[in-house]
Amino acid sequence: MAKRPPIENCIRELREKHGQMSQAALGEAIGVTRQTVIAMEQGRYSPSLESAFRISRVFGVGVEDVFSWTEPDHPDS
Repeated sequence: MAKRPPIENCIRELREKHGQMSQAALGEAIGVTRQTVIAMEQGRYSPSLESAFRISRVFGVGVEDVFSWTEPDHPDS
């Protein structure tokens, strides 16, 4: 089983607060597919830095307001 990336996000919460924005609408706004947005929300995919900035700008918040990074317990994790 693949390990989840150490990056967490609150994309779904931001979409809901932003007028119930759909995953497809967010994907279109940042230039990715709805499936990519789903994978990001589920923590199965970490976006590129460019996509992270685009997401934060769509919602008018900073990148660190959307994403957080959890340091692994072990260096080889």
